[in-house]
Amino acid sequence: MTHAAAVRRGPAVAAAVVTLAASTTLANRVLPGWAYPLCGLVAATVLVALARAAGCSWRDLGLRTVRRPALVGLAGAGLVAAVFAIALAVPALRTVYQDGRVGDPDFGQLLWLTCGRILFGTVLIEEVAFRGVLPALFGAEDDRWRWRPILPAAALFGLWHALPALAIGRNAAVHELFGSTPAVVVQVLAMAAAGAAGIFLHWWRHAGRGVLASVIVHFTTNAGGLTLAVLVR
Repeated sequence: MTHAAAVRRGPAVAAAVVTLAASTTLANRVLPGWAYPLCGLVAATVLVALARAAGCSWRDLGLRTVRRPALVGLAGAGLVAAVFAIALAVPALRTVYQDGRVGDPDFGQLLWLTCGRILFGTVLIEEVAFRGVLPALFGAEDDRWRWRPILPAAALFGLWHALPALAIGRNAAVHELFGSTPAVVVQVLAMAAAGAAGIFLHWWRHAGRGVLASVIVHFTTNAGGLTLAVLVR
Protein backbone atom coordinates (compact mmCIF):
# COMPACT_ATOMS: atom_id res chain seq x y z
CA MET A 1 0.00 0.00 0.00
CA THR A 2 1.38 3.41 -0.95
CA HIS A 3 1.92 6.21 1.55
CA ALA A 4 -0.91 8.19 -0.06
CA ALA A 5 -3.29 5.25 0.32
CA ALA A 6 -2.26 4.81 3.96
CA VAL A 7 -2.97 8.47 4.67
CA ARG A 8 -6.34 8.23 2.92
CA ARG A 9 -7.31 5.18 4.93
CA GLY A 10 -6.25 6.65 8.28
CA PRO A 11 -9.67 8.19 9.02
CA ALA A 12 -11.36 4.92 8.00
CA VAL A 13 -9.20 3.01 10.50
CA ALA A 14 -10.13 5.47 13.24
CA ALA A 15 -13.82 5.24 12.33
CA ALA A 16 -13.64 1.42 12.30
CA VAL A 17 -12.06 1.34 15.77
CA VAL A 18 -14.71 3.71 17.12
CA THR A 19 -17.44 1.56 15.53
CA LEU A 20 -16.03 -1.57 17.14
CA ALA A 21 -15.64 0.08 20.54
CA ALA A 22 -19.24 1.29 20.42
CA SER A 23 -20.45 -2.11 19.23
CA THR A 24 -18.79 -4.14 22.00
CA THR A 25 -19.92 -1.67 24.66
CA LEU A 26 -23.51 -1.71 23.43
CA ALA A 27 -23.57 -5.50 23.02
CA ASN A 28 -22.00 -6.33 26.40
CA ARG A 29 -23.26 -3.52 28.62
CA VAL A 30 -26.30 -1.75 27.18
CA LEU A 31 -28.52 -3.67 24.75
CA PRO A 32 -30.88 -6.51 25.72
CA GLY A 33 -29.89 -10.02 24.68
CA TRP A 34 -32.23 -10.18 21.70
CA ALA A 35 -30.48 -7.17 20.12
CA TYR A 36 -27.00 -8.72 20.30
CA PRO A 37 -27.06 -10.27 16.78
CA LEU A 38 -28.65 -7.13 15.32
CA CYS A 39 -25.86 -5.01 16.77
CA GLY A 40 -23.29 -7.29 15.13
CA LEU A 41 -25.02 -7.14 11.75
CA VAL A 42 -25.25 -3.35 11.81
CA ALA A 43 -21.62 -2.96 12.89
CA ALA A 44 -20.41 -5.36 10.17
CA THR A 45 -22.35 -3.43 7.53
CA VAL A 46 -20.92 -0.11 8.70
CA LEU A 47 -17.37 -1.51 8.66
CA VAL A 48 -17.68 -2.86 5.12
CA ALA A 49 -19.09 0.49 3.97
CA LEU A 50 -16.15 2.31 5.59
CA ALA A 51 -13.62 0.03 3.92
CA ARG A 52 -15.24 0.32 0.49
CA ALA A 53 -15.37 4.10 0.82
CA ALA A 54 -11.64 4.03 1.65
CA GLY A 55 -10.88 2.20 -1.59
CA CYS A 56 -10.69 -1.42 -0.44
CA SER A 57 -11.80 -3.96 -3.04
CA TRP A 58 -14.04 -6.95 -2.33
CA ARG A 59 -10.94 -9.12 -2.79
CA ASP A 60 -9.04 -7.07 -0.20
CA LEU A 61 -11.91 -7.66 2.23
CA GLY A 62 -12.03 -11.39 1.55
CA LEU A 63 -15.61 -11.12 0.34
CA ARG A 64 -15.23 -11.82 -3.38
CA THR A 65 -15.46 -15.61 -3.63
CA VAL A 66 -17.40 -18.40 -1.93
CA ARG A 67 -16.41 -21.85 -3.23
CA ARG A 68 -12.77 -22.06 -2.10
CA PRO A 69 -13.38 -20.36 1.27
CA ALA A 70 -16.28 -22.73 1.93
CA LEU A 71 -14.23 -25.84 1.13
CA VAL A 72 -11.26 -24.72 3.22
CA GLY A 73 -13.56 -23.67 6.06
CA LEU A 74 -15.27 -27.06 6.09
CA ALA A 75 -11.87 -28.76 6.23
CA GLY A 76 -11.02 -26.57 9.21
CA ALA A 77 -14.34 -27.40 10.84
CA GLY A 78 -13.48 -31.10 10.50
CA LEU A 79 -10.19 -30.54 12.31
CA VAL A 80 -11.94 -28.62 15.08
CA ALA A 81 -14.45 -31.45 15.45
CA ALA A 82 -11.57 -33.94 15.75
CA VAL A 83 -9.98 -31.85 18.52
CA PHE A 84 -13.33 -31.73 20.33
CA ALA A 85 -13.65 -35.51 20.06
CA ILE A 86 -10.17 -36.03 21.54
CA ALA A 87 -10.95 -33.66 24.41
CA LEU A 88 -14.15 -35.57 25.16
CA ALA A 89 -12.32 -38.89 25.07
CA VAL A 90 -9.74 -37.76 27.64
CA PRO A 91 -11.40 -37.32 31.07
CA ALA A 92 -8.73 -34.89 32.27
CA LEU A 93 -9.60 -32.50 29.45
CA ARG A 94 -13.34 -32.41 30.03
CA THR A 95 -13.06 -29.53 32.50
CA VAL A 96 -12.56 -27.34 29.43
CA TYR A 97 -16.29 -27.75 28.78
CA GLN A 98 -17.38 -27.05 32.36
CA ASP A 99 -18.29 -23.40 32.11
CA GLY A 100 -20.47 -21.44 34.53
CA ARG A 101 -21.41 -19.02 31.77
CA VAL A 102 -23.36 -21.70 29.89
CA GLY A 103 -26.36 -22.07 32.21
CA ASP A 104 -28.99 -24.70 31.45
CA PRO A 105 -30.53 -23.85 28.04
CA ASP A 106 -33.18 -26.03 26.43
CA PHE A 107 -32.99 -26.96 22.73
CA GLY A 108 -34.68 -23.77 21.52
CA GLN A 109 -32.44 -21.58 23.64
CA LEU A 110 -29.35 -23.48 22.47
CA LEU A 111 -30.41 -22.95 18.85
CA TRP A 112 -30.81 -19.23 19.52
CA LEU A 113 -27.43 -19.02 21.25
CA THR A 114 -25.56 -20.82 18.48
CA CYS A 115 -27.32 -19.69 15.31
CA GLY A 116 -28.39 -16.27 16.60
CA ARG A 117 -25.99 -14.81 19.14
CA ILE A 118 -22.84 -16.69 18.17
CA LEU A 119 -23.24 -16.67 14.38
CA PHE A 120 -24.46 -13.10 13.89
CA GLY A 121 -23.54 -11.39 17.14
CA THR A 122 -20.03 -12.81 17.50
CA VAL A 123 -18.62 -14.65 14.49
CA LEU A 124 -19.91 -12.44 11.68
CA ILE A 125 -18.83 -9.11 13.16
CA GLU A 126 -15.46 -10.47 14.34
CA GLU A 127 -14.51 -12.10 11.05
CA VAL A 128 -15.68 -9.19 8.90
CA ALA A 129 -13.88 -6.74 11.18
CA PHE A 130 -10.65 -8.49 12.17
CA ARG A 131 -10.01 -10.82 9.20
CA GLY A 132 -11.54 -8.61 6.52
CA VAL A 133 -11.89 -4.89 7.08
CA LEU A 134 -9.03 -4.03 9.44
CA PRO A 135 -6.31 -6.04 7.62
CA ALA A 136 -7.44 -4.45 4.35
CA LEU A 137 -7.31 -0.97 5.85
CA PHE A 138 -3.87 -1.74 7.28
CA GLY A 139 -2.61 -2.69 3.81
CA ALA A 140 -3.37 -6.39 3.18
CA GLU A 141 -3.90 -7.06 -0.52
CA ASP A 142 -3.31 -9.59 -3.31
CA ASP A 143 -4.10 -12.52 -0.97
CA ARG A 144 -0.51 -12.51 0.30
CA TRP A 145 0.45 -13.20 3.92
CA ARG A 146 1.78 -9.98 5.41
CA TRP A 147 2.51 -9.61 9.11
CA ARG A 148 2.32 -5.81 9.06
CA PRO A 149 -1.49 -5.67 8.57
CA ILE A 150 -2.22 -8.96 10.36
CA LEU A 151 -0.55 -8.19 13.70
CA PRO A 152 -2.35 -4.90 14.47
CA ALA A 153 -5.67 -6.50 13.49
CA ALA A 154 -4.90 -9.42 15.85
CA ALA A 155 -3.91 -7.00 18.63
CA LEU A 156 -7.21 -5.17 18.25
CA PHE A 157 -8.99 -8.53 18.28
CA GLY A 158 -7.43 -9.17 21.66
CA LEU A 159 -8.55 -5.77 22.95
CA TRP A 160 -12.03 -6.47 21.60
CA HIS A 161 -12.26 -9.29 24.16
CA ALA A 162 -11.58 -7.02 27.14
CA LEU A 163 -15.18 -7.10 28.40
CA PRO A 164 -15.92 -10.80 27.68
CA ALA A 165 -12.61 -11.72 29.35
CA LEU A 166 -13.93 -10.44 32.68
CA ALA A 167 -15.99 -13.63 33.01
CA ILE A 168 -13.35 -16.09 31.79
CA GLY A 169 -12.66 -17.27 35.35
CA ARG A 170 -16.04 -19.02 35.41
CA ASN A 171 -14.62 -21.70 33.12
CA ALA A 172 -13.59 -24.70 35.24
CA ALA A 173 -10.30 -25.30 33.41
CA VAL A 174 -9.32 -21.64 33.65
CA HIS A 175 -10.27 -21.52 37.33
CA GLU A 176 -8.22 -24.66 38.02
CA LEU A 177 -5.15 -23.18 36.34
CA PHE A 178 -5.45 -19.56 37.46
CA GLY A 179 -7.72 -19.69 40.51
CA SER A 180 -5.29 -17.76 42.73
CA THR A 181 -4.17 -15.36 40.00
CA PRO A 182 -5.43 -11.74 40.16
CA ALA A 183 -8.46 -11.24 37.93
CA VAL A 184 -6.79 -8.48 35.93
CA VAL A 185 -3.89 -10.80 35.06
CA VAL A 186 -6.29 -13.52 33.91
CA GLN A 187 -8.11 -10.91 31.82
CA VAL A 188 -4.89 -9.80 30.14
CA LEU A 189 -3.90 -13.41 29.46
CA ALA A 190 -7.33 -14.07 27.95
CA MET A 191 -6.95 -11.04 25.69
CA ALA A 192 -3.48 -12.21 24.63
CA ALA A 193 -4.89 -15.66 23.85
CA ALA A 194 -7.63 -14.03 21.79
CA GLY A 195 -5.00 -12.11 19.84
CA ALA A 196 -3.15 -15.37 19.10
CA ALA A 197 -6.44 -16.95 18.06
CA GLY A 198 -6.91 -14.01 15.69
CA ILE A 199 -3.69 -14.95 13.88
CA PHE A 200 -4.83 -18.58 13.73
CA LEU A 201 -8.18 -17.56 12.24
CA HIS A 202 -6.46 -15.26 9.77
CA TRP A 203 -4.47 -18.25 8.53
CA TRP A 204 -7.73 -19.94 7.58
CA ARG A 205 -8.95 -16.76 5.89
CA HIS A 206 -5.63 -16.65 4.00
CA ALA A 207 -5.70 -20.33 3.03
CA GLY A 208 -9.28 -20.06 1.85
CA ARG A 209 -8.76 -16.71 0.10
CA GLY A 210 -11.85 -15.42 1.82
CA VAL A 211 -13.45 -14.56 5.16
CA LEU A 212 -16.02 -17.33 4.81
CA ALA A 213 -13.29 -19.87 5.62
CA SER A 214 -12.50 -18.29 8.99
CA VAL A 215 -16.23 -17.74 9.62
CA ILE A 216 -16.85 -21.49 9.34
CA VAL A 217 -13.89 -22.41 11.57
CA HIS A 218 -14.79 -19.74 14.13
CA PHE A 219 -18.46 -20.75 14.21
CA THR A 220 -17.61 -24.43 14.58
CA THR A 221 -15.27 -23.65 17.47
CA ASN A 222 -17.65 -21.40 19.38
CA ALA A 223 -20.95 -23.13 18.67
CA GLY A 224 -19.44 -26.60 19.01
CA GLY A 225 -17.78 -25.68 22.29
CA LEU A 226 -21.03 -24.29 23.68
CA THR A 227 -23.03 -27.33 22.57
CA LEU A 228 -20.55 -29.71 24.17
CA ALA A 229 -20.52 -27.64 27.37
CA VAL A 230 -24.30 -28.05 27.57
CA LEU A 231 -24.17 -31.78 26.85
CA VAL A 232 -21.45 -32.65 29.40
CA ARG A 233 -22.42 -30.25 32.21
